[in-house]
Amino acid sequence: MESEISAAHAASHQWRKQLDEFVKANSQELAALAWGLHLQDPEGDSTLGIDVEPTPHFIICPRKALVTLNENVDNQLRVMMGVVENHNPEIEVLLLGVGRGQIQAIQYQPQLEPPQCFEEVGEDVETLLDRLEQQMQTAIDSPEQG
Repeated sequence: MESEISAAHAASHQWRKQLDEFVKANSQELAALAWGLHLQDPEGDSTLGIDVEPTPHFIICPRKALVTLNENVDNQLRVMMGVVENHNPEIEVLLLGVGRGQIQAIQYQPQLEPPQCFEEVGEDVETLLDRLEQQMQTAIDSPEQG
């Protein structure tokens, strides 16, 4: 039993570590993607996410779904919800990592503000999504691999 718990903890730590490394390695491109998505729906209330199951891919997390999730877990996500509510897409990037029954908020300020990142990267949202998703799939182990 104890070895099963430790294996589950190691797997949880592994995907989070890999996700953090992926974000650090691709911070400018992720900022560009986040800004490009914001431009497509400036009044939207969705947050960009990365789901590692079954293979790593981008997801859109509507605020209403996050509120419902928070209610379903007895308000245990209140700190994350505060981050989501106070997110400023013009100066910071917010991603939600989802995997193995867990959720993790990743928030950072890129060296250049997201609008400048989008301009410098010079790719459209679909191209960025496809390229980053391919890179993510090699950088983050899916459950079948891990």
